[in-house]
Amino acid sequence: MANGVETFSKRRIGVVFLLGFSSGLPLALTGGTLQAWLTVEGVDLKTIGIFTLVGLPYTLKFLWSPLMDRFVPPWLGRRRGWLILTQILLFGLIFLISQVSPRETPMLLAILALGLAFCSASQDIVVDAYRADILKEKERGLGAAVSVTGYRIAMLISGALALVLSQSMGWKATYILMAAFMIIGMVASFTGPEPEEEIVPPRTLQEAVVNPLKEFFARKAAWALLALIVLYKIGDAFAGSLTTAFLIRGAGFSVAEVGTINKGLGLMATIGGALFGGALMARLGLFRSLMFYGVMQAVSNLSFMALAWLGKNYYMMVFAVAFENVAGGMGTAAFVAFLMTLCDHRYTATQFALLSALASLGRVFVGPPSGVLAEELGWVIFFFITFLAALPGLFLLGRMKARIDDLSSRGSNG
Repeated sequence: MANGVETFSKRRIGVVFLLGFSSGLPLALTGGTLQAWLTVEGVDLKTIGIFTLVGLPYTLKFLWSPLMDRFVPPWLGRRRGWLILTQILLFGLIFLISQVSPRETPMLLAILALGLAFCSASQDIVVDAYRADILKEKERGLGAAVSVTGYRIAMLISGALALVLSQSMGWKATYILMAAFMIIGMVASFTGPEPEEEIVPPRTLQEAVVNPLKEFFARKAAWALLALIVLYKIGDAFAGSLTTAFLIRGAGFSVAEVGTINKGLGLMATIGGALFGGALMARLGLFRSLMFYGVMQAVSNLSFMALAWLGKNYYMMVFAVAFENVAGGMGTAAFVAFLMTLCDHRYTATQFALLSALASLGRVFVGPPSGVLAEELGWVIFFFITFLAALPGLFLLGRMKARIDDLSSRGSNG
């Protein structure tokens, strides 16, 4: 029996990893990689600037997430049915983009790219919902970690690797290859398990829109939970908003050094931190993981303060980048597991989309004041302020221990 349970657990974790990969693959194909293709083809900068708008569906995806809670496709169930549909559309759109000339038909390319972003954001909605629905409470930390890992690997393939391949294969063949990678997600959708809990979807679209909000705000400490979602990673986002600028302009490292250490080492450290943190969550539990990883995130900002004080120091740079990304990866694993715990399985798609959109508010609003603070007060004080910015979230988390333990023990909300 133990072996059977262990095998099924590995199956769930493996499917979540592959779906994380499928979720991350299209992002660069409508962003940095597409921008590089437009630039190489000689498209003017005004047009390239307009193309950045195709990413809007990623920001607005919560608007149509209730549709994916309400309607059940006639194949593979409510979650896997939507997954396979979005993945087939993504495969087709990426292939169609490969057949279009950016210079000759930029408007057609823009329409296809917008469609690709819409289908990609829709896939993200369902991946998040499916992950929350199938993972058991003890698996959520590791599940979040492997999902983030798959996502990052896919972004590397459709970003950096696609740019390299375009030099030898050409853009058309590169995009066709990227389309073929979507088959990985389709395999995961076909072979993935169904959620064990039998869930009756909302009966009407009005229920799908209104009931997720009513259900959430009927809970104890609902507003405090929302505040925690905004505040938990705000110190991390505060520091991260200007890390690259600091390393180049403040500490005096070259662009190549920053690219190698901050991006290369940073990516590996984030993946390592997420996997380690996710695995450790099974022992620590949700509250202790959130607190321990949150403290690490806050303290890691002080390592950049030390680098700002020391000046250009390679050893300190490597330590600061590694520490910050490991702590950030661990915090992300715990935070995504926390969001999964907050979702009612009847409305997972809508609630997760709304809560994750709320969490991103901090990253949006810390950008403008970050530049002003760094310019006026200097880098040492700036990074100390980012450390202080993390403390309100940790204080609120401490006050909510009983509530979070209650959520965790129930395996979902209530």
